[in-house]
Amino acid sequence: MHIIFLFFIIPFLVIVLLFVDFYFGRKQHLQNMHIYQFPIRHSNIDIFINGTELFRQMVQDMKTARHHIHVLFYIFRDDPFGSLVLELMEKKVNEGIEVRLLIDWLGSLQFPRRRMKELRKKGIEIAFCHVPRFPFFLYTSQSRNHRKIIVIDGKIGFLGGFNIGKEYVNRDEVLNPWRDCHVRFTGEGVQDLQTQFLTDWKKATNVKMKKSNYFPVLPKGDIKHRFYSFEGKDLEEKICELLRSAKRKIVIGTPYFIPGKKAFSELKQSLKRCVDITLIVPEISDHPFIKEASYRYLRQLLKLGCKVYQYRSGFYHAKVFIIDDDICSIGTANFDKRSFYYNYEMNSVFYDRELVLRMLEIAEIDLSKSTPLHFRKLERQKFHVVLKEWIAFVLSPLL
Repeated sequence: MHIIFLFFIIPFLVIVLLFVDFYFGRKQHLQNMHIYQFPIRHSNIDIFINGTELFRQMVQDMKTARHHIHVLFYIFRDDPFGSLVLELMEKKVNEGIEVRLLIDWLGSLQFPRRRMKELRKKGIEIAFCHVPRFPFFLYTSQSRNHRKIIVIDGKIGFLGGFNIGKEYVNRDEVLNPWRDCHVRFTGEGVQDLQTQFLTDWKKATNVKMKKSNYFPVLPKGDIKHRFYSFEGKDLEEKICELLRSAKRKIVIGTPYFIPGKKAFSELKQSLKRCVDITLIVPEISDHPFIKEASYRYLRQLLKLGCKVYQYRSGFYHAKVFIIDDDICSIGTANFDKRSFYYNYEMNSVFYDRELVLRMLEIAEIDLSKSTPLHFRKLERQKFHVVLKEWIAFVLSPLL
């Protein structure tokens, strides 16, 4: 009898503790979050969809640094490619350049601690951000810094979907080639990337930097845009605002499609008012259950006329959101619950017709490398896929 009692009471207590952790962890998160109001900026930009080209440019820019290099990535691997980037950072430190590297604790969990000690001894300031903490250990382990930012001398900035690791430069056996989207900024918008990096650095290290050293006078560029930062709140509301503004078409590119309730409802409303919606997702997945978690949403959208394409020429990891021919969002946020409710993200919304048309051209190329997903394919699933879908549904808030 006692064994049976323990068999039921222990799982019950575990579930209660998890609920309490998440409930009060979320409450504390919302109380402590910051709201950033970045202004409209004008910058010059370059778009990169290939990792090799992006990092060639990034390395070239880092070599020109004369004062500082600030780097923030969700994933930074200590693999052959990551080691090359670190070697360059060491070289710049030896030249007298300030180098700061901030990486997410869970995203870069495999980054060796001994390696961090070695880098500090060589002069690189390196720190983990979003380290899980008690009493809400589970919740804080889910709230991650998913931003990918580089700022060089306060004059050149990068933001997008690429991380640092061999897969991002097409050296992975399965996820190859890696299709993503990253933006290089010069001009007045770089100061906002700098502000975000220094804010995250202070939060992680409790070290406040002198702003006068990191904010040079910047020229006005040609492309009108605005940065948006999110801390596990308000991203879904911004997405809904953009969806409501669409008059003719919406194009969404995302590696993970697990929308929140509000965004999913807005997507369905957009379809009902005859807005053409095209969704690009990967055919292969880099996480278990991710594809299956999207099926319950895709079935409903397909019934309403949404066009869904599975990218088959490698792994699709771009985070792109296009409204008509007028607005385009590029950044770090996925179209999923994790980005909506837990992760710290940063996107730039561009209000430039030429840039939007260029992104639409890139989307057309992606579509030519994709296969349409039809409702009948999702309707007739084998038992093991149905089982995975149910498991994915339960786990979807944490995927």
